[in-house]
Amino acid sequence: MYNSSMKDRVMVALDVDGADAALAMRDQLLDTVGWLKVGLRLFVAEGPALITQLRQSHRIFLDLKFHDIPNTVAQAIESAGGLGVQMVNVHAGGGLPMLQAASQAAKAFPEMLLIAVTVLTSDTMPKEQALKLALERAKLAKDAGLHGVVCSVHEAQHIKDVCGSDFITVTPGIRWGNQDTQDQNRIADPKMAIEQGSDYLVIGRPILQAASPAEAAKEAVAMMVEARQATA
Repeated sequence: MYNSSMKDRVMVALDVDGADAALAMRDQLLDTVGWLKVGLRLFVAEGPALITQLRQSHRIFLDLKFHDIPNTVAQAIESAGGLGVQMVNVHAGGGLPMLQAASQAAKAFPEMLLIAVTVLTSDTMPKEQALKLALERAKLAKDAGLHGVVCSVHEAQHIKDVCGSDFITVTPGIRWGNQDTQDQNRIADPKMAIEQGSDYLVIGRPILQAASPAEAAKEAVAMMVEARQATA
């Protein structure tokens, strides 16, 4: 389901001000990562036109966390598919009918992965509570026919155990070295993420704010490769 090349399992979160900054960052990362993630901030600022530019060089994860009535979410998924993105997400808190509607709409775009957000990595709830809720929502997403979920590294392997090894786990909250955790609470470094069952790693500020984003990306990939070699 996912690409086994480690650089193709890195998603850089383009949490930047606008198109100029996004394209400049894209240019620095052309040969180092496989995915770019466009979230609310950038999409609201620039809209679909930027997606068209970015997908010329990278796979695109459109991270808008759709959460609305089933029909509205289904129509949003259709619009996302029309943009040619390779991954889009909804919020599992929307419930089973909404997830089923999203899944049905996504079938028209067989190359697009549909995933659900379980619990935000910024949530301050106790880890045990977050794990329980993440597992419940992951099972709901699987039952609805989605390809996987967004979860923290700490929940990834548990979700794999319950939902199967092919059920995709996309994990933000990636930090390493002495990087500031900022608004993230359930974090891990790239090596631990791979060891714990993460399929795709979403990395934002550790790459965006690095003196050399390309070198930071390569450092993350090297840690991921080390994890793979240790388990080979």
